[in-house]
Amino acid sequence: MILKSVLHLDLDSFFVSVERKHHSELKNKPVIVGGMGDRGVVASCSYETRKFGVRSGMPMKIARRLCPHAVYIKGNASIYTKESHLVTEIIKNQVPLFEKASVDEFYADLTGMDRFFGIERFAKELREGIIKESGLPISVGLSQNKVVSKIATGEVKPDAMSVIRLGEEKQFLAPLDVNKIPMIGNKTFQLLMGLGVYKVKTLQEMPVEVLEGVLGKNGRTIWKRAQGIDHTPIIPFHDRKSISNERTFHRDTTDVTRLHATLVAMTESLAFQLRRGNKLTSNISVKIRYSDFQTSTLQVKIPYTSADHILIPKAEELFKKLYNRRVLIRLIGVKLSGLVGGHYQINLFDDSEKMLSLYHSLDRIKDKYGERSVVRAVSMGAKTIGRMRNPFDGEPPIVLAHRNQ
Repeated sequence: MILKSVLHLDLDSFFVSVERKHHSELKNKPVIVGGMGDRGVVASCSYETRKFGVRSGMPMKIARRLCPHAVYIKGNASIYTKESHLVTEIIKNQVPLFEKASVDEFYADLTGMDRFFGIERFAKELREGIIKESGLPISVGLSQNKVVSKIATGEVKPDAMSVIRLGEEKQFLAPLDVNKIPMIGNKTFQLLMGLGVYKVKTLQEMPVEVLEGVLGKNGRTIWKRAQGIDHTPIIPFHDRKSISNERTFHRDTTDVTRLHATLVAMTESLAFQLRRGNKLTSNISVKIRYSDFQTSTLQVKIPYTSADHILIPKAEELFKKLYNRRVLIRLIGVKLSGLVGGHYQINLFDDSEKMLSLYHSLDRIKDKYGERSVVRAVSMGAKTIGRMRNPFDGEPPIVLAHRNQ
């Protein structure tokens, strides 16, 4: 059996670090990046603010109350996107297999590289190279799997490196609070504390059947992670890079209302699929095919996002620029590309806590009752839009002729 070597890399306070890179006067000052309104959310905060209790994802009004003397910045998604691309390219040029988990987080599979040079030495030099070339601080954790490496990084941050060698996993994890284990959210944490389980060591000593009885099927996974056992694979960065939706009309049309409804429905569907697969897009394109089969496509680069209210206006804008012949349309399509792993964090400085909660609620309803169970009123007429499966579930895409509408 080949022993795995997995490196977790996490850019420290990414948005804040980028701001400091471009504005040196912010160094060593308490800085908070996020929405500026009372309903805004903290997207990133410097370590100077954390001693006051400020945390990412916190409502901005609470952050202002806790740390009123901090420098508050709305943030610039396009700059953060460029800096993320820069670090990605550095890693890509050094590591044969890596996963981009989000705009500021990566996993690298270093298995077998000790045949040529020490893995720890390579990890150290990779980290130093990223800092030198990007000008951004980064912390890394090295172990035999993704979970332990991620926890190791979190324990050593900021701007440092941690190595958990084979056989040291349980000893390393034992003294930590149970909510340090990925998969244990606030609800599960409260449940475990109610049972008197505060430290990972207690989880390690519990029979797995007991955890299964309390937490259901997730109990066994959490128990394994407490033991330092994890077989989650590295998802190669070159995995699916785009998703698209096209519709060929049963009859060529110039019905602007119908075209608009279909466009919105397609974009809405694609955005949901991004969030469902924990993906972000950095490029959107719209395609029109006229009745004479002349085809026009227009695309635009955008900051990483998975939000309907950002993607839909972009699609509408591109369609208006494209549709200038005023002749019958046979097909329209929307494509999202430049995909990376990641959640909604990149938009936290643009949106309110209320907006983020709304997306979470809508997505839960769609997951339970179907994608078209909740839609925008304008897209209700586009009944054939919607997927039956997750395009990021690892299965190859189903190749079908364009569905008529």
